[in-house]
Amino acid sequence: MSLMDSLAAGFSLVGNFEAFFMLFVGLVVGVVAGAIPGLSATMAVALTLPFTFAMTPINAILLLLGVYKGGIFGGSIPAILIKTPGTPASSATILDGHPMAERGEAGRALGMALYASCTADAVSNLALILFAGWLASFALNFGPPEFFALILFSLTIIAGVSGESLLRGALSALAGLLLATIGLDLVYGTNRFTFGNPNMMGGLNFIAVLIGLFAIPEIINMAWNPVAHLGRTRALGKSRCSWADYKNSFKTIIRGSMIGVFLGSIPGIGAAPSAFLSYSEARRTSKNKDNFGKGEIEGVAASEAGNNGVAGATLIPLLALGVPGDVITAIIIGAFMVHGLQPGPMMFILNVDIIYGLFIGLIVSSVFLLIVGSVAIRGFRFVADVPKRILMPGVLILCIYGVFAVNNNIFDVGVMFVMGWVGYIMMRNRIPAAPFLIAFILGPLLEDNFRQAMLMSGSDPSILFRGPITWFFWFLTFVTVFAITRSTLRKKVPLS
Repeated sequence: MSLMDSLAAGFSLVGNFEAFFMLFVGLVVGVVAGAIPGLSATMAVALTLPFTFAMTPINAILLLLGVYKGGIFGGSIPAILIKTPGTPASSATILDGHPMAERGEAGRALGMALYASCTADAVSNLALILFAGWLASFALNFGPPEFFALILFSLTIIAGVSGESLLRGALSALAGLLLATIGLDLVYGTNRFTFGNPNMMGGLNFIAVLIGLFAIPEIINMAWNPVAHLGRTRALGKSRCSWADYKNSFKTIIRGSMIGVFLGSIPGIGAAPSAFLSYSEARRTSKNKDNFGKGEIEGVAASEAGNNGVAGATLIPLLALGVPGDVITAIIIGAFMVHGLQPGPMMFILNVDIIYGLFIGLIVSSVFLLIVGSVAIRGFRFVADVPKRILMPGVLILCIYGVFAVNNNIFDVGVMFVMGWVGYIMMRNRIPAAPFLIAFILGPLLEDNFRQAMLMSGSDPSILFRGPITWFFWFLTFVTVFAITRSTLRKKVPLS
């Protein structure tokens, strides 16, 4: 089939009210689910999957993709308003989004989050359409040594989110790495730091740790000093994200989008590391780097561009190779198979109409996300009218429900509260939580890929430098560490 014939066949599938309606409904469901702490985009897609069994293949997949994309953006709303990330991917948005809300610029931060998300989503979709085959083949060159070098470079993000004290940031990261070792050793199958508790064999639940670190300390702080928190929560404020704000952050948004596309095309990375890496690169290259962490709108743009840039790119290995790019696309593969479709190279031959129908739907989804996101921001302004003494107990209930619903395990709720007290102690002692979270996310990936590389080479460390990809990331790591060290010495940033 020619290109025009393929486009015509794709449009015949999606050029109807039902297909676009399913996409729109998916975005609404995703934004609402993402805005509820604990209900991640993964959970929203999983809960939506059974409703797609009776639909046509294209409608079913568009519905799930809408939930996916809406969920990634929706997490930024509570992250900015109440310092509670709705999804793991929005963790980095807290760093500058909530300080902006505390200054009365929540509307400006949410606007930038929406525009950055829509731009990154469009860039990601374009990359999927134009470079699916090439990016998928490039991703196949990544083995354990390449992953190890990439993740080691990603850990340099910690220096950028350590705040005023590099030592406190490093200690926080070490604690996160230590906590990440809890559970079953994937190589030898032995238990580590489980203390005989079977609930800890799978490691600590990420959602429980995430919400415990960021949401619960705020609730404890309010309970500890209720008189200081009798007012209302952060209002949207009169300021809005202007064209000048978007223009000044456009370079950061495009860079974050490309980081998201690159990491999203590599199976197993995910949106959270992409958001933090985009944030770190924005801080490193920004003229306002000293404002990062204090309410810099460019930081919000970088985070949201990084996590939304992943959304379309994770479909690259799925459609081109039949390999899911992350957990969510692994669920979406189920929808393909239920409808008798097998993602992979043959799909571009046997089901080219569905492929191009998805491409058209993805392009439209960026426009729909802008509409749904704008309405959602206006709707959530009513949260600002709720007194804190009423809002915070409601947030606590949502946190408990969201954490429990992941595994239906009350142990995870206990982990959330324990991590809440840990986060509160860290907050009182000015120990940053972001390095802890980054290390907790990347720690298992770093360890597993290092050990797999050592098994591949018979414990020969030279395998970690086996090709141009590894050398490239080692070079970036050393350059970044050198730049951080030089900047620290010049500015005489205190170590403690």
